[in-house]
Amino acid sequence: MRQRFIYDPFVLPFMAGFVFIIIYLVAGIISAIRELPCEDRKKLGKSIFSRKIFVSAREIFMECLIHRRIFRRNRMLGFMHMSIAFGWFLLIVLGHIEVRLYCPERVNLPYFPIFFRYFMMETDSTLKGSLLFFLMDAALLMVLTGIGLALYKRINSRLMGMRRTTKLKLGDRIAMYTLWAVFPLRLLAESFTSGISGGSFLTRGFGLVFESFVSNEALIRPAWWAYSVALGTFFLAMPVSRYMHIPAEMLLIVLRNAGIKSKKTNAGYGNIELYSCSRCGICIDACQMSAAARLDRKTTVYFMRMLRRQEGDIEAAARQCLMCGRCVQACPVGIDSCRLKQNVRRSESFFSPVQYRYFPPTETIRTDVLYFAGCMTHLTPGIGKAMQTIFGRAGVNYRMMDEGGGICCGRPLMLSGQEKSAAIMIEKNTDIILQSNAELLVASCPVCYKIFNEEYSLPIPVMHHTQYIEQLIDRGAVTVGHTGLSAVYHDPCDLGRNSGVYNPPRQVLRQVANLMDTSHERGEGLCCGGSVGNAVLTGDQRRKIARDALYKLTGEKPDILVTACPLCKKTFAGAGLQQVEDIAQVVVKAME
Repeated sequence: MRQRFIYDPFVLPFMAGFVFIIIYLVAGIISAIRELPCEDRKKLGKSIFSRKIFVSAREIFMECLIHRRIFRRNRMLGFMHMSIAFGWFLLIVLGHIEVRLYCPERVNLPYFPIFFRYFMMETDSTLKGSLLFFLMDAALLMVLTGIGLALYKRINSRLMGMRRTTKLKLGDRIAMYTLWAVFPLRLLAESFTSGISGGSFLTRGFGLVFESFVSNEALIRPAWWAYSVALGTFFLAMPVSRYMHIPAEMLLIVLRNAGIKSKKTNAGYGNIELYSCSRCGICIDACQMSAAARLDRKTTVYFMRMLRRQEGDIEAAARQCLMCGRCVQACPVGIDSCRLKQNVRRSESFFSPVQYRYFPPTETIRTDVLYFAGCMTHLTPGIGKAMQTIFGRAGVNYRMMDEGGGICCGRPLMLSGQEKSAAIMIEKNTDIILQSNAELLVASCPVCYKIFNEEYSLPIPVMHHTQYIEQLIDRGAVTVGHTGLSAVYHDPCDLGRNSGVYNPPRQVLRQVANLMDTSHERGEGLCCGGSVGNAVLTGDQRRKIARDALYKLTGEKPDILVTACPLCKKTFAGAGLQQVEDIAQVVVKAME
């Protein structure tokens, strides 16, 4: 094989786009790293020269090229993303191998591996039909298959397992259409050139077909020009499109494995998360505001786009969220979109103050176990009474921290953006807890449990009442019998998905009822719709979400739906389900 040419003007569009995107990426990475706090930059530097970099490399391969997380949720969608990403990667790698093998002196020319077939001529008989030709054609066919599936998804997303796809902006459309054009144009260019430069089953086959009714030589340069223009246009459009997720996700993985965590600001790490969003649309179907209330444009993917581009009413979009974490669970990139929304909410200027009257106890509470019922438990008093019965039966020395009401964990203030007011409340509550000399704090509300664990710096452990009940039963402090009821357990968002407490409630329920499985459990648990995280939803929209969740949870007709959250119990009961109980109430019945 020898060179036909070294340079041709058609490489200029590609080179213009290539140089532009390289400069843009280098400047963007430097800017993003500079925005990181000093301690995070030190962590990043250390990780680069440690085994963590190999862990990051493996994850980049599995998630950015193979798209393992998407495969786990939707095989067809995963195959589509993998075909495009991994197939393109193979084309780049194989192209560089060709240059190194047959013209190593041209390896420093960036355009040579991309347009190798145009610049080289097939003369060595041992090269004809070589394995490299076959592998290049196979990789090209893989990408074309993915492009075909992507086009089909745009036309009929339901057959790809998605109820909705994202609506595209102009920059997204330009980048997407040029990306879709790149590989068919490459097929044409290499097919027209295959008689000169060789090919395999795909390019040579198409070349022979075209040769039967058109002169391939006349179309060679126009096809390569079109291919180069498409590539260059894609690179130029990348910064204003969703395809910036390709390099951004790689950087996000490296930062995450370096031990860098999200902060209470959207600068630095948060900006990298924004650019890492591919707007794949998986979170649209995961969001119950979309699936049940038909509020598709209120979902996370549109908030992410607004925040990245600083357009539209970002504050209103941040408020329009249940903060249940289903979108975070579903995200194949692992973006903590709930935290990004909370960061926007933190600016008090966006919210009118929420007025709270704080009534701390008039006397110091001293006890072994301090029980915090929470605001919603006071609105569903049966749960608090059940817990008092359990405490009494177990002979526990306990006191209620919020017996007279008026004490809040601070979460509503945080959700409304009033961080300073929440900090004052946390400080006062911490003093009460410390003065009690308690060895354990037990909370009935999952929201309170999460906040006590994450926002308070307490010297004592915090347990949700499901964990505590399991402990009492295990050590024989409470004896229960089997009720004979069939039960489905509903995982509350802040207890399950957002705190990782899955097994204790199930262990308790298996001892008192026949626990039935459901496809909507653990990380896939459904929000009841009553979340205080969204103060914008109407009552009718909340009922739609609650009824849709009930329909999915009770499809097998259990005797009872059991939850572990007073808000969920109240919301489901308000949606018309009478057979809903908190796990503490079921345990009390089993004790009797």
